Amino acid sequence: MKTKLPRRKFVRLAAAALALPAIRHAAWAQTYPTRPVRWLLGFAPGGPNDVLARLLGQHLSEKLGQPFVIESRPGAGGNLATQAVANAAPDGHTLLGIGHFNAINTTLYKQLPFDFMRDIVPVAGIAQAPNVLMVHPSVPATTVTELIAYLKANPDKVSYPSSGNGTSSHLAAELFKAMTGTSMQHVPYRGTGAVWPDLLTGQVQVYFTSPVGSLHYVQEGKLRALAVTTATRSDVLPGVPTVAETVPGFEVTTWFGIGAPKTTPAEIVGRLNRENNAGLAEPKIKARLADLGSRAFANSPAEFGRFVAEETEKWGKVIRAANITPE
Repeated sequence: MKTKLPRRKFVRLAAAALALPAIRHAAWAQTYPTRPVRWLLGFAPGGPNDVLARLLGQHLSEKLGQPFVIESRPGAGGNLATQAVANAAPDGHTLLGIGHFNAINTTLYKQLPFDFMRDIVPVAGIAQAPNVLMVHPSVPATTVTELIAYLKANPDKVSYPSSGNGTSSHLAAELFKAMTGTSMQHVPYRGTGAVWPDLLTGQVQVYFTSPVGSLHYVQEGKLRALAVTTATRSDVLPGVPTVAETVPGFEVTTWFGIGAPKTTPAEIVGRLNRENNAGLAEPKIKARLADLGSRAFANSPAEFGRFVAEETEKWGKVIRAANITPE
């Protein structure tokens, strides 16, 4: 004869059983990490993603007691590294340096072996930075309003470079064209370094680019900064207006953060997020970010996830409207 459990006892046992995974995950978070953490980057060493990962990686190593090993795996606009992390064990010991390029690649590449929004969990933001709208002195414009008027009076006679099809510099210009009803000729280059000789001699004239490595050209009078692309003015160029002050709603931000494989326990994601944000609040790290022309981008995993989704949707619309394809 089967003994029937009292309802109250059954409920207690069921609740205890359901609580076991949560207790196990909490224990993982307390002991995490148990070995060195690999932090994969989709680009060659020396770029902003690499600099930021090393900056925060050192902080996380000190706080969590295990090395955070930065590993570059360049190729396909960051997609090779993303695929590797998407296929990694979801235990917090393999992380991905994510950024605006992932939001762009989701639509730019038609047949990826992973789904970025499904397979990568946004863990924490690290930094945001503006692009700067620069023009060669041969362009008779000292404001965004004057530039728009000049472009409308000279359709397709002005060229703008980019560091490659589908890059932030390319899409920023395409968004500007779409929102202002102007037209320019696109000249793609293989990386930012290849742009400067032609821009400085006026063979191409309008460029949306990072302030890192470019502000000295403005300071030397070789280029003219008309605006920054973030929603608010930048501390790097406090006297330079935003594009949005002339073109309401225009915003382009380069951003960097941390991602992890899907199903990584929320407790581990939360611990990484808290330690990352604590690092971003440290004066030395904040000062270093300012030196790089960026600012701290601290947020919760949920807030960061919403931001990534919004960026992915935004750039998907631009790419489809301009029919942009990878090189």
